Amino acid sequence: MLWIEQLLNGLQYSLMLFLFAAGLTLVFGIMNLVNLAHGSLYMLGAYAAAALTTYSGSYVMGLIGALLFMGAFGTVLEIVLIRRLYRQDHLTQVLATFALILIFNESVRIVWGVQPLPYDMPAALSGSVPIVGDLRYSAYRLALIVAGVVVALLLYWMVARTRVGMWVRAGASNREMVQMMGVNVRWLFTAIFALGAALSGLAGAALAPLMSVQVGMGEEVLILAFVVVVVGGVGSVRGAFIAALLVGMVDSLGRAWLPGLLGVVLPQAIVSDLGPALASMSVYLLMIVVLAFRPMGLFSPGATGLWPKWLRVRRSPVLASTELGSASS
Repeated sequence: MLWIEQLLNGLQYSLMLFLFAAGLTLVFGIMNLVNLAHGSLYMLGAYAAAALTTYSGSYVMGLIGALLFMGAFGTVLEIVLIRRLYRQDHLTQVLATFALILIFNESVRIVWGVQPLPYDMPAALSGSVPIVGDLRYSAYRLALIVAGVVVALLLYWMVARTRVGMWVRAGASNREMVQMMGVNVRWLFTAIFALGAALSGLAGAALAPLMSVQVGMGEEVLILAFVVVVVGGVGSVRGAFIAALLVGMVDSLGRAWLPGLLGVVLPQAIVSDLGPALASMSVYLLMIVVLAFRPMGLFSPGATGLWPKWLRVRRSPVLASTELGSASS
């Protein structure tokens, strides 16, 4: 039954990682903006949820308040500063958004101090529920899985089925075409950035009861989010979802099972150091493997074919004709 629990942990982590990375892939793919401060939005969402929950006494009110606050904060941030970075080169964007990380971290220290902020999960979800047989699983983690699936479906519906989603998808491939359609691209970008900030803040608020709410908590998850964006394909929400599942599962299951598997063939003294190191590397090994076959990511609009060019030219004519016939049918 332990493997079921680990799979659920990986699924829960994957869905929260998707919420964080979805906004990043929209901002990166459509606006061509490298936003290193996206992790700070995750941190601010956690702090806002913790503070509002303490003030109101209600976890739901704190969560909703943090979501609305981060959406409004993202709107103001985009209008005041981010809007001026769109036409800059990526080095300028990296330096400017890295400066925002330092500013946000120091601001949080001034307002809340250096000690972690307490943030407990709601009492109604603090226990466990039966899953299969004698296996019981955390009710809060199960609620996060359900909430993550609901938000992912809503985001997919918005991107794939609505007029705004059509503008977003068009903007990812051809910004000038969107302008010719009469769309106010400036406000579209503001809305996308606000949505990304809200999703990032939601992920931070949802995961905050499971970890310490502290300064710099967004930097580690930011690295994984960039891995998700690169593996899934820049600008693809569907790719971000699939990549988040892969990255989250590989990271969670690697940390849980890899040390034990290595212990079968290696001495425990070596496994204690090697196991966690290899588990941490597994996500980046996954990225290397994916990029070796899909240099633009799994679902990037510009990616064509499964194999890189140096492999495609060596396929037999029979195999090539078979694939062509399958595609045409």
